[in-house]
Amino acid sequence: MNRFTNMILKLRVWKDTKGQDLIEYALMAGFVAVAAGAIMPGVATSISQIFSKVASVMSASAAQGS
Repeated sequence: MNRFTNMILKLRVWKDTKGQDLIEYALMAGFVAVAAGAIMPGVATSISQIFSKVASVMSASAAQGS
């Protein structure tokens, strides 16, 4: 019985795709930002600053979570 329950839980995890959309949108936004920076060099500095801020916030939150 326990083995069967574990198998059902594993199947539910595989079917769970709620976070997938968020990741796809984030990747698409990153791609658009990089493309805009390549096309418009004046925007590249602003985009670089935004990515730096995001990276620092993520590393700070990762350090707090550890």
